[in-house]
Amino acid sequence: MKIAIIGAGNLGLSIAKGLIVSNAFTSLYLTKRKAEDIQDYEEYAKLKVTANNREAVQNSDILIFAVQPTQMGGILEEIKDDLSDKHVLISTVTGFKIPAMEAIVGEEQFIVRAMPNTAIAVGKSMTCLCSNKKGEKRIAIAEAIFNRLGSSIIIPENKMQAATVICASGIAFWMRLIRATTQGAVQLGFDAKDAQQLAMQTCLGASSLLIESGKHPEEEIDKVTTPQGCTIEGLNEMEHNGLSSSLIKGIQSSFKKINTITTN
Repeated sequence: MKIAIIGAGNLGLSIAKGLIVSNAFTSLYLTKRKAEDIQDYEEYAKLKVTANNREAVQNSDILIFAVQPTQMGGILEEIKDDLSDKHVLISTVTGFKIPAMEAIVGEEQFIVRAMPNTAIAVGKSMTCLCSNKKGEKRIAIAEAIFNRLGSSIIIPENKMQAATVICASGIAFWMRLIRATTQGAVQLGFDAKDAQQLAMQTCLGASSLLIESGKHPEEEIDKVTTPQGCTIEGLNEMEHNGLSSSLIKGIQSSFKKINTITTN
């Protein structure tokens, strides 16, 4: 696959790293206004860094956009005359909806929206996908790309904002929970390095149990909560102090905010 990542910032570079590790391209262009900032990436075979978006588009078939919402319209205007029926446009841009893309490049382009998270750099992203009518014929290409970089699911576009909060913002939410667990472990006497390892591996284990067993979280919780035991004591104290409600309120607050930056 001849891929271009338009906008090699944090997310764009995370996608690039995942593609490099999984050897998922025949050629890869990375674009950035200050191309010299990422020049080191040209050490990888079949990879080119440029500040010229049109050059990247002309030499690629799959275009992954990872720019700021305020930049997306201008970039589409810049490259629209270089688009052909071979191009698949995959946008990771928060809030920039498919109708807004179609208004610039036309309804006949293959358009897919993808919402990965930064775990894509280590092949563990949860990526949500949707497309325009034309893009339904090419969404399997996006699935193939993102399944090599984690897992993907196809959802309606009207759920993409919520998916962004759960999966993309969710990385930060889970990081904060891991940090809090680490701090608790330090308070119990572990040094910081050991505390973080304990927190990270336990988080990974909890997730893996659910993924591999297909069980509901409460089923696994029941296995470690004995009558009058320390686990139920800790869980109840956390709930009394609003653990679940704080998480839910935070998710709702993020969702409210993301809907203020939507482009129709």
